[in-house]
Amino acid sequence: MTKLADHLSIGQVAERSGVPHTALRFYEDRGLIFSERSAGNQRRYSRTVLRRIAFIRAAQRVGLSLEEVSEALATLPRDHAPTKADWARLSRNWQDELDARIDALRRLRDRLTGCVGCGCLSLRACGLYNQDDQMSKFGPGARLLKPATEGGA
Repeated sequence: MTKLADHLSIGQVAERSGVPHTALRFYEDRGLIFSERSAGNQRRYSRTVLRRIAFIRAAQRVGLSLEEVSEALATLPRDHAPTKADWARLSRNWQDELDARIDALRRLRDRLTGCVGCGCLSLRACGLYNQDDQMSKFGPGARLLKPATEGGA
């Protein structure tokens, strides 16, 4: 066990990182960050936790889920402060997924612009609202459901 006197309290980590206490506890519950307990059972964090929190927040900022962040951090030793080289290595793994998200958003933006231009918002023809609707050729409504019997629901 390391000297806890050199560690930070949860309040100090919250203040220095700008992350609320509740989020720090949540990150700890998820295994993203780690603390030790003092003799009085208070959380004490190694200073490396500040770097891990910065890593988590940066990854979230680019749209990664906490699950993805957790998988990345699991490749590092738990008391390791992620370095620039760690970020470069791990972020390469996310490049394809982020590119796919960007492409999907561009396609959505382009369809939205076309939709605003026509103004129809037709449920039958709108490529944005009713994209790839194969059943539309059979008419409106829930076509695959059996018709209700007379007098019943």
